[in-house]
Amino acid sequence: MEEIMTNKDIPVIEKFNLENRRYIGSKAKISQWIKNLMEENTTGETLFDVFAGTGIISKELLDRYNHIIINDFLYSNNIIYKAFFSNESYDEKKLDLKCEEFNQIKSNSLDDDYFVNNYGNKFFSQKDCRIIGEIREKIERDKELNEKERGILITSLMYSADKIANTVGHYDAYRKKIDLKDRFEFKLIKPLDTQGKKIEIYREDANKLVKEVKSDVAFIDPPYNSRQYERFYHLLEGIAKWDKPELSGVAMKPEPENISEYCKVSAPQVFDDLISNLDTKYIVVTYNNTYNSKSNSSRNKITHDQILDSLNKVGTTKVFEKDYRFFNAGKTDLKGHKEFVFITEVR
Repeated sequence: MEEIMTNKDIPVIEKFNLENRRYIGSKAKISQWIKNLMEENTTGETLFDVFAGTGIISKELLDRYNHIIINDFLYSNNIIYKAFFSNESYDEKKLDLKCEEFNQIKSNSLDDDYFVNNYGNKFFSQKDCRIIGEIREKIERDKELNEKERGILITSLMYSADKIANTVGHYDAYRKKIDLKDRFEFKLIKPLDTQGKKIEIYREDANKLVKEVKSDVAFIDPPYNSRQYERFYHLLEGIAKWDKPELSGVAMKPEPENISEYCKVSAPQVFDDLISNLDTKYIVVTYNNTYNSKSNSSRNKITHDQILDSLNKVGTTKVFEKDYRFFNAGKTDLKGHKEFVFITEVR
């Protein structure tokens, strides 16, 4: 996060940067390595970030490409991209005043008790739930916000909530037998400077979108295993949508939707279809070697050889590897874990 120095030289968090969130599979720690490989082995002006996730690769390569196409099927990620990447103008002073207003909220008056009834004393304290719900309702009712401003405020709320959430890094479960304190503080994000860049943002099925988009370089970081991101980040999806569905189960989840085929046994065929339909000069794929995990849900769905087979059908592929300890919310410690980057020059 961006820091400022007080007169006592103690750093104070001022605004959230794009990477200041917990997200399984985030490439934040190896983004510079990936960027260097792409600069050395690809050329072009247009980047297509097919499964953008946190958006960190698009951010890392903002200075490299004039045209960036960002896609992800999660509703929350789509709003986050609009907040950070969209080059629509916004009123910074207006947002600062909203931030001050939101931090004065002590309870809920406009909002019902949906958020506190479902998440109170689970992911947040009761009071923090009331504040989060009230802020989201105020944003929803505000007719003076343009799309960028609305996106910034919703994204700031998601980042502020995620920072204090009682989780192990995702929302599939929460830590029990813990005394939840009132910790919520609303902080704004720091949008990226994308002026002069052409930015396109989509929330589409990747396998359909690749048939409509042309690029110089396509970056592909697909889901690796059976864990569905829509289920892992359902709480943030709920804040983003604010449709208040009926929830159930220990973690209070809505009915499943947006289920990814990349998390099923059909993943190799779906990946092959994606690669065969790309209209691009270079394909960059990241994947890891989580094949021997004790947890079924953590094992990769596409093998190393299957990735190479699909890529080699359309061009010539180079493979790069790096030792990397991946984010793991459980207790599995995979020895010899590596991150791979496949770079294919399309024929």
